[in-house]
Amino acid sequence: MNSEIIIKDLHISVQEKPIIKGLNLTVKQGEIHALMGPNGSGKSTLANGLMGHPLYDIDSGEVIFNGVDILELEPNERAKLGLFLAFQYPTAIPGVSMANFLRLAVSAVRAKGGNGSGDDGLIPMREFRRELRAKMKQLGIDDSFARRYLNDGFSGGEKKRAEILQLAMLEPQIAILDETDSGLDIDAIRVVGESVSQLIGPELGVLIITHYPRLLDYIRPQFVHILLDGQIVESGGWELTQMLEAEGYDPIRKKYDIEE
Repeated sequence: MNSEIIIKDLHISVQEKPIIKGLNLTVKQGEIHALMGPNGSGKSTLANGLMGHPLYDIDSGEVIFNGVDILELEPNERAKLGLFLAFQYPTAIPGVSMANFLRLAVSAVRAKGGNGSGDDGLIPMREFRRELRAKMKQLGIDDSFARRYLNDGFSGGEKKRAEILQLAMLEPQIAILDETDSGLDIDAIRVVGESVSQLIGPELGVLIITHYPRLLDYIRPQFVHILLDGQIVESGGWELTQMLEAEGYDPIRKKYDIEE
């Protein structure tokens, strides 16, 4: 049976301000969903809330992943179940190389018991290097990338490619890409989009969060949802992205009487 994440009547607040207001959505392995909405509609709040960021308060609702209500789990436990979040603004960690970070992360996610720390909990170096080189080759990433400090001095495009490399190595069942195109020029969006496309298949379900349709030219979703004022107000297919490209969000705001 394929994995799926089922979001039921989810309410999320930030500093006691309601942001997500009764959201329902199901994403299954092998499906590509796009969640689109203007700035301030609640897209990143949803992403961070699903992954367990402590600043985002879950007021009510359920998020069932592989039969488990993950709202009771810590972020690392959600990751071990097979959930992944690519951040809109990845953090730089000077002094920690990409390779060391990835080895620790992969070991922790794959560990059956314990927390994956200590030499006995790490994936064997030879096995890890073989996997890493294969994934970097698949994504067209130079070997020198692994020796650089995590996101330290990276361009916007390099930070997003680092997130995609993490996605490739961790091999989650469901991946949430939070505004992966944010701050990128057209060429960088193409590179990131093509990289994600190479990883998509029957074992990976993807929720792409964005407010521009441009990234979706490279990662064609089967399902498109429009988020306004903390709720999904429209769902459909590719035609919704074309409508947004042509008309923007104003007609939908007027349709549902939602103020900007």
